[in-house]
Amino acid sequence: MTRRPAPPPGAARVSRSLRSGLRRAVLIGGLAMFTVWTLFPFMWVLETSLKPNRDIFVEVSLVPRHVSLQHYVALFHQSEFLAYFRNSAIVAVSTTIVAMIVGVLAAYAITRLSFRGRAFVANATIVTYLAPPALLFIPLFQVAYQFRLTDKALGLIPIYLIFSAPFCTWLAITYFRTIPAEMEDAALVDGATRLRSLLSVFLPLSLPALAVIALFAFTNAWNEFLFALLLIARDSQKTIPVGLAQFIIGDVFQWGPLMAAVLVASLPPVLIYTLAQRWVVAGLAAGATKS
Repeated sequence: MTRRPAPPPGAARVSRSLRSGLRRAVLIGGLAMFTVWTLFPFMWVLETSLKPNRDIFVEVSLVPRHVSLQHYVALFHQSEFLAYFRNSAIVAVSTTIVAMIVGVLAAYAITRLSFRGRAFVANATIVTYLAPPALLFIPLFQVAYQFRLTDKALGLIPIYLIFSAPFCTWLAITYFRTIPAEMEDAALVDGATRLRSLLSVFLPLSLPALAVIALFAFTNAWNEFLFALLLIARDSQKTIPVGLAQFIIGDVFQWGPLMAAVLVASLPPVLIYTLAQRWVVAGLAAGATKS
């Protein structure tokens, strides 16, 4: 029986190099396709917002031949967009802060305190979050009308908290359960109160999870459309998702100002996600591995 001669060492190194280069080429190609797929809508929005009206329906390209800021001038000086932006910012920030406070306190109580009905409260929180908003807009409208919350941007905050607070509580419960009880016991033995233990032990260890909770709560409140459309009729109290509909008159779409408004409205969430990217990734990874 004859033995096949072993390949020379140089050939083995070349084979490994080819395999490594092929994997790298596939990885880079996949990342390039994903980047183009992700950035293409933003590039199209930016290009449309910089085109004059006469070029929007004439040319199709990602590089406009004529650059004009007329749509941004019209957006800021001839519409109520700044009022929409202000209302959305106030509602989203307020909803996020209140939802995080309520969610963190509720999650701490559910995970660390012993009281009758604790399991029921935890399960009810999840069920409340799973309720489709479209099924609740009629009773919520009646409640908002009874409490005179309609036609007020601030009136959206209690409505949004109905969905944001259970979501924040559910995520915080998942993460708080992974923190060892011995760390809190050590703080309590040293004389710390429950509130001091929450502020000194739980919150520093939960910063990645809290960043994810805050970003999701902010994004949901910033992008919400159904209840803002249902409860707000006055133009000065509308938020951005409802205000964008003002650029659609019948079957006529004002594409230039609409795309300019979409681009400006997308900047706050994009900037927040970019600045908090490290915490978001850490929080999502912790939730995936510890839940």
